Amino acid sequence: MEFCPKCGKVLFPKNGQFTCDGCGYQKGVTEESKEQYQVNEKLDKEDTVIVTDGDVNTLPTIKVICPKCGNNLAAWWLQQTRSADESETRFFRCTECDYTWREYD
Repeated sequence: MEFCPKCGKVLFPKNGQFTCDGCGYQKGVTEESKEQYQVNEKLDKEDTVIVTDGDVNTLPTIKVICPKCGNNLAAWWLQQTRSADESETRFFRCTECDYTWREYD
């Protein structure tokens, strides 16, 4: 799995390149990177395939003002960024411009 060095989102293969749906970053596919990934098109009878577009949002949202665009809705999540005896850091991602920021205690 490849991640965007600019915004951290997952890069998907499109038109012979790895492309970020968030910021548009593109990375060429090399022969070496092709060997790292395997595509299997055969499915067992029990496998279920769910086809969705690229805009699946599963994070909870909260009313908060985006410091970049002023939108008042953002997705949020908690992540342990310091030692285990300290509280988690809350991250926000604007639903309008995808700007990501954090809340410090």
